[in-house]
Amino acid sequence: MTRLFARLVAVVVLVTATLAASADQTRVQDVVYGHKLGMALTMDVFKPEKPNGIGIVWMVSGGWVSNHSSINPEVAKAFTSRGMTMFQVCHGSAPRFTVAEAVADVSRAVRFIRTRAADWGVDPNKLAACGGSAGGHLSLMMGCCGSPGPADAKDPIDRASSRVQAVACFFPPCDFLNYYKEGQRAIDNPLLKSFWPAFGVDEKTTPERKIEIAREISPIYGVSKETAPTLIIHGDADLLVPIQQSKLIMQKLKEMGVPADLQVRPGKAHGWPGIEDEASTLADWVERHLGK
Repeated sequence: MTRLFARLVAVVVLVTATLAASADQTRVQDVVYGHKLGMALTMDVFKPEKPNGIGIVWMVSGGWVSNHSSINPEVAKAFTSRGMTMFQVCHGSAPRFTVAEAVADVSRAVRFIRTRAADWGVDPNKLAACGGSAGGHLSLMMGCCGSPGPADAKDPIDRASSRVQAVACFFPPCDFLNYYKEGQRAIDNPLLKSFWPAFGVDEKTTPERKIEIAREISPIYGVSKETAPTLIIHGDADLLVPIQQSKLIMQKLKEMGVPADLQVRPGKAHGWPGIEDEASTLADWVERHLGK
């Protein structure tokens, strides 16, 4: 694993391990929301003492690697203390599974949560997606590209919508066709070659297919007037996921009239000490848009 890849994977640990608050909550572990290749896809549910109907879908993901060891009750407390129910979702990890497959996994998770919302005291129309880095990217995919499943799907859960009603996240990749600067594709950047397995490309992948993949996994191309209200917190010294990414999608969101806010953290890189202080900012955004 390269140093670059290791840094991005470590972000999920930094984000989930430090966002903390005090509250009473109940944890339900290893809730199965789907299956793939004979394996269970699971999440942990953190229930507040008095649910207010808001559900937080927290993407446990860094570098599109999703480890159960990164599930942390402390990140849930920042939200359950306000009556929100948190679902910390794990997905199939890179490099075994691609980003597109991770998107499919978390889409299934949102559909599962929406279908079973009453079991957790959650309103199916009050779901927010949150996460950092790759987790932020997956959150945006649900806010921008989520959609109803096939009406003829054999499993009723797969017919439900995967779109969330709010997004609040940290430093997410947003446009893999224009990365660092306009016209520069992330897939072709030598610094990001270690992510080829996650992108689903190799030396034999044609330029045309690379473009198709980059577009398919870029949330910016799903932005519409129906996109969820979106908050992004991003450091302007981030070299791994440049703040240019958040600026691009913010411009698109505002063009579409979607409530959106980019909060810049001067001098901060890809994760920073004290990020725990941002928990209330994420929760404030969700409450503002779903707490009515």
